Amino acid sequence: MRRIQNILATTLLCASTVVAVPAFAEQRPVVVELYTSQGCSSCPPADAIFTSLNDREDVIAIALHVDYWDYIGWKDEFSNPAYAERQRAYARNAGRRSIYTPEMVVNGLTDIVGAKPMALADAINDHKSEDPQMTLDVTRHDGKLSVAGSVPVAANGPMEIHVLQLTPLKASKITRGENRGKTITYSNIAHDWRVVGSWDGKSALDMSVDVKGDDPVVVLVQEANAGIIVAAARVE
Repeated sequence: MRRIQNILATTLLCASTVVAVPAFAEQRPVVVELYTSQGCSSCPPADAIFTSLNDREDVIAIALHVDYWDYIGWKDEFSNPAYAERQRAYARNAGRRSIYTPEMVVNGLTDIVGAKPMALADAINDHKSEDPQMTLDVTRHDGKLSVAGSVPVAANGPMEIHVLQLTPLKASKITRGENRGKTITYSNIAHDWRVVGSWDGKSALDMSVDVKGDDPVVVLVQEANAGIIVAAARVE
């Protein structure tokens, strides 16, 4: 796994020297969603690649552990059936009939099969090169988020405001199933995912949201029905 992480780090470094990134790119971090499972023998390499994204300020990495492999001998302790439903919505939008792990979805649009660091690096750079659709400012104080956004330059239909929290790192010892005997460290594990509102984008976004605990919080502005992610922010 360390070799895979080194390959990804080198790939991303090389890609950043080839692709000219506009100065405004940091205003729209690229969202990478990993659909994974502790019961999937093909997932550990993708989990390792995903962990390599932790130090990137221009990427928001979100691991969504699905539940549809739980039946084969090991129940994923982080799994949530809602994450499989979100993955199915992406598949429907792309005209696919099935879902699988590991899969990465970039900005709600580009899907990457399995552990492919070059494909991931290319997708991140492609999305970084796009003009931002809106500004999104999120601050956190005393258990409340203040969310403010500008009117989008272009957005198709209604948008949803998603709020979720992340467990930064957690090691799990797996004793049954396809990964039995392994201890795997997972990163940016999604939990407490909520859709806290809808927005037509015709006037500026201004809302307050309650949050619990100290885990990092991610806010996504996304076109309804698992559409394109228009803007995103992460606060510690």
